[in-house]
Amino acid sequence: MAGHELIVWNDELLTGVAEIDEQHRILVNSINEANTRLSNTQVNAEILGKITQDLLSYALYHFETEEELMQKYHYAATQGEDLALHQKQHREFSATVVAVREGIKAEKLISREDLLTFLNGWLINHILNTDKKLGIFIQAKRAQ
Repeated sequence: MAGHELIVWNDELLTGVAEIDEQHRILVNSINEANTRLSNTQVNAEILGKITQDLLSYALYHFETEEELMQKYHYAATQGEDLALHQKQHREFSATVVAVREGIKAEKLISREDLLTFLNGWLINHILNTDKKLGIFIQAKRAQ
């Protein structure tokens, strides 16, 4: 079975906002656990369903945390385009995972490789290119 590297948590993934970074660590650990679990067993609907349900539930909780922070610090007032893009990325992630879950229910299983490529790629890109901007903004607001 083709290997998929585990995500290694490092300082490059830090946003500087403790609650966001803590939740990102949990998401990284969850994706790594899914990777390991899918490496050690035959991929089936039950396992994929549980993994995607757990990831979606935690991701929605995390997105809510970020969006509450955006609201608290008035991100839209000066960062309207970034806010819109950030929220769009959250919605698109959720929609993709929901589509994967619907496929599982219809017995169209996503491959381990495709699932992990999507999850790993999305999370790392989102942190590095979107959440880091939010982190800089929140840190500046908290320093005022």
